[in-house]
Amino acid sequence: MEKVAWILVRDDKILAARNDGRTLFYLPGGQREPGETDAQTLTREIWEELTVRLDPRTLTLVGSCVTQRDGRSDTFRMIAYTADYAGDLQPASEIAEIAWFGYADYDRVTPAAQHFFDQLRAARQLV
Repeated sequence: MEKVAWILVRDDKILAARNDGRTLFYLPGGQREPGETDAQTLTREIWEELTVRLDPRTLTLVGSCVTQRDGRSDTFRMIAYTADYAGDLQPASEIAEIAWFGYADYDRVTPAAQHFFDQLRAARQLV
């Protein structure tokens, strides 16, 4: 399985989301529907989750990782991008809460998010 995620860094913090009934936060995004590109998936998922429109022309690949799913033994591949957006960030759909996390909040995010926290910290984009 693959998921596509959006990384938004502001003031040395990453935007993360949490679903109802979960404790760990994750990078916003989701699974591809049949025939979708990464850009189409991410644009759709971010609109559904956060009610903002990504500008697909600004998508920039951050990287990918294979990691364990939150609370499960199976793995998945996550592909992460940055992108510009328009609108006001608002939790929607299954999102219970959004928050901005620095590296000190590492234990509050999923293993996939931790991978990108490490990558961004190494690149000095996250404190």
